[in-house]
Amino acid sequence: MINGTAESTDVPTQKYHLPKRIILVRHGESQGNKDDAAYSVTPDYKIPLTAQGIEQAKQAGSRILDVVSGHGSSENWKVYFYVSPYVRTRSTLREIGRAFPKNRMLGVREECRVREQDFGNFQVAERMKVIKETRERFGRFFYRFPEGESAADVYDRVSHFLETLWRDVDMNRHHHDPNEELNLVIVSHGLASRVFLMKWFKWTVEQFEYLNNLGNCEFRVMELGAGGEYSLAVHHTDEEMLEWGMSPEMIADQKWRANANRGTLNDHCPLYLDAFFDHLADSNDKDDEDVKSNNSYLPLA
Repeated sequence: MINGTAESTDVPTQKYHLPKRIILVRHGESQGNKDDAAYSVTPDYKIPLTAQGIEQAKQAGSRILDVVSGHGSSENWKVYFYVSPYVRTRSTLREIGRAFPKNRMLGVREECRVREQDFGNFQVAERMKVIKETRERFGRFFYRFPEGESAADVYDRVSHFLETLWRDVDMNRHHHDPNEELNLVIVSHGLASRVFLMKWFKWTVEQFEYLNNLGNCEFRVMELGAGGEYSLAVHHTDEEMLEWGMSPEMIADQKWRANANRGTLNDHCPLYLDAFFDHLADSNDKDDEDVKSNNSYLPLA
């Protein structure tokens, strides 16, 4: 990836611009969101949207259209969708799609790896209450539901999806004209979306566990900054990110990314060192020389 473009190893003479935005959308209100009892009689993947959820999805479509076609966007923009195979996400996408002219849509792909966390087949309310209490004691990220998944399991499959996403860009599987502005919209679930952001921005487990879930049809916009890095701070405000549960350090890193050159690390961000080495005293060049001097007398192995 160089200066906002991706080079394909299969087609070395062509370059494809990186997507301008990657937008993560949670599905609209489902019957399960309205009444937990739905999970005890209907498989999770078959839970439909409520009437309110359908309306939320229509409104989300209009808001996303405003983002990709509004101020600062190219006149020549296109959108490509990825969607979880669950009924509620597919229905959400259908309603979102009503806002877009067909000639602006490059395509859609059902992507099983961005599906909901598996909570273990039919979910009986009394049993799930005990299980969720146990999860709180054990830790939300690593607790694996009986016959289901942990958030760590979701992290693994979302990580694999991210590799595919970049291959899609590198090999231009979206059939994207480089003269057009590409927007990727991923219609998924609350936890999968948070895990996606965690993987992308290298957040720790502790930071993840402070994050609040997305509301129904709420979305996060990762936008390409001036230097080629993606950032939440290009589109979203500090206040929004605080409401999501992001720490001031995480927000500062997002603001740095908004103008950073692609491939560089934020050396001033405490996320990279202080999270692990805050117990070490600061050193100076003289300390470094002393360490080298002392090590020079160590016997060779």
